Amino acid sequence: MRKGIYILPNLLTVGGMFFGFFSIVSSIKGDFDKAAWAILTAAVFDALDGWVARLTKSTSRFGVELDSLSDLVSFGVAPAVMFYIWALMPFRRLGWVGAFTFVVCGALRLARFNVQMVGSEKKWFTGLPIPGGAAALATFVIFWSDVIDGLPSRNYLLLVMIYVVALLMISTVRFHSLKELNVRDRRPFWMLLVAVVILVAVALNPPVVLFSLSVAYIAWALTEWVLTFRKRRVKMKTQ
Repeated sequence: MRKGIYILPNLLTVGGMFFGFFSIVSSIKGDFDKAAWAILTAAVFDALDGWVARLTKSTSRFGVELDSLSDLVSFGVAPAVMFYIWALMPFRRLGWVGAFTFVVCGALRLARFNVQMVGSEKKWFTGLPIPGGAAALATFVIFWSDVIDGLPSRNYLLLVMIYVVALLMISTVRFHSLKELNVRDRRPFWMLLVAVVILVAVALNPPVVLFSLSVAYIAWALTEWVLTFRKRRVKMKTQ
């Protein structure tokens, strides 16, 4: 039995954890823009470590466990701390309970993924992935800072937002996975054009476009869930 660990993918995982911790420190200092961008950077590292592990065939149980711990720090604790200090402190108990709910739902989402990853969660996810939940909060903070500016006052929509995102993570709504896009397969030419347009749009206005993409990802999944639910009801009535 060979002992040891794979250095490169685990180093990328630790890199993601570093940016998650950096986000927490930035939030405590009141630098919320930097905290939000650090979370998005951690998401890039999270995507890279899995891709590198699959590409180099260096996946391991150790890597899976380390990745989950890193995700909880970077996409559970970091965005919850950021959003609480940025917008939820005026709500006192409701505010910190909302932030804690986000962390708990993120932990439950990770635990469920680790159990289901062997079989079902390959082309789609059951519930909003925790990086997606973190990205929703982070891109919103960046969007607010760019478009509205200043710290939000006692805004109940923001309180509702963190509860909604938290509950989506433990829901049964199906969210598409990037694993559906196998880069080795041939794809229609228009998909390349769409990818180029998205890249150009992000380069022109990152705050607005990144937040729009985050909202679109969630809205797409919810729309498909509603349509599927309606089809099932129609089938049940016709039987």
